Amino acid sequence: MARIQEIPIRQIRRPLFRQNDQAKVAALMESIQEIGLQEPINVLEVDGQYYGFSGCHRYEACDRLGHETIRCQVRRAPRSVLQMHLA
Repeated sequence: MARIQEIPIRQIRRPLFRQNDQAKVAALMESIQEIGLQEPINVLEVDGQYYGFSGCHRYEACDRLGHETIRCQVRRAPRSVLQMHLA
């Protein structure tokens, strides 16, 4: 079962590199400044650590805006689920 919570951006590990579309990031930055983040990013919580695999553009936009935290949909998972995401 997932829960919504604010998590410090620096505590979210992003183990898979993705090249973001910078025009999309810029548009999201503008939108977030005007109306806030509307859709939380999804993170896995494994052994007390947070891992993000989606929401890359939203994550980068909030980070570049200097936000300390980001709203996340958090799902606890065992290490085996994390390994599947990394495979």
